[in-house]
Amino acid sequence: MTFKDWLAQRQLSDASIRKYESSISGVMSTWVQENNLLDKPLTSIRNYRHFQTIAAALKELPIYQERNTRGKNMYGSALNKYAEFLLEQPDNTVETDIDNILSESVLETEKNTLIKTRIGQGKYRQQLIAYWHGCAVTGYKDTGLLIASHIKPWRAATQKERLDSFNGLLLLPNLDRAFDTGLVTFEHSGKIKLSPLLTAPEDLGINKAMSVNLQIQHQGYMDFHREKVFFS
Repeated sequence: MTFKDWLAQRQLSDASIRKYESSISGVMSTWVQENNLLDKPLTSIRNYRHFQTIAAALKELPIYQERNTRGKNMYGSALNKYAEFLLEQPDNTVETDIDNILSESVLETEKNTLIKTRIGQGKYRQQLIAYWHGCAVTGYKDTGLLIASHIKPWRAATQKERLDSFNGLLLLPNLDRAFDTGLVTFEHSGKIKLSPLLTAPEDLGINKAMSVNLQIQHQGYMDFHREKVFFS
């Protein structure tokens, strides 16, 4: 399904569809290519995390900031719509990362460790269980239902950061998915912050009163998540 088709399914007006589609495939694609952020149009991105990275860099460009302000956040709205579109597409990020690990020139034992860490298993998961003793946010104790989630995403992290237990949260699946896709993050104080893209958070059992107990060792990773992953 194309972005244009997805917009049409949302029953937007023809004018809105043209505005969002042309913003993504036209002017903003030109900006990212002219500034060497991407060598293809934005519509070539089919991975949500990759789009987050490019969109964050795009928002730092003076031309984007000036034109977005003049257009009353039209370009920001278009980026949010494309992010929503990607959220509904199949995500093969884990499979791609595992393929990359398998192609690396490292020992088989190290590959096994990295693969288990990437899928939230093995020693890394056990370290998170030992540290959090349950869901880092809700305190839910059945670890069989909890997911070992990286704060600073795998692709952006160094090998050391990927294995650092302070770069991890143990989360219930609903919180893991929302956190992993940038729909929630946590302030320096540990208080949860919800993205405007997260609709009906209460239906997911997510609310603004939630928080996590962050230590100083978590803060650098969480700073990255707020700045580069979270959709504000």
